[in-house]
Amino acid sequence: MPVFMVERNFAEKLEVTEDGAASINRINDEVGVKWLISFLSADKKKTYCLYEASSAEEIREAAKRNGVPADAIVEVGELSALGAMGGVQPQRFAD
Repeated sequence: MPVFMVERNFAEKLEVTEDGAASINRINDEVGVKWLISFLSADKKKTYCLYEASSAEEIREAAKRNGVPADAIVEVGELSALGAMGGVQPQRFAD
């Protein structure tokens, strides 16, 4: 499944309650996207999130329904059993 990075610009701090998180997860499930991990920028104005989804359009739909921005969406690869983008290939580090 393709992995996408989503950049979100926030003018204010985002606070997600337990109920809010459950709602976000429910909508993501309905649309067919899976959140993997998020990172906050040093200035705390942007988040960078990784999602598994069939397309960027699915991520846009989930963001719209969840009421959160999706300012930039970039496909970055695929997740495999070895990790993101196929994981580390041991032969690259052999003596």
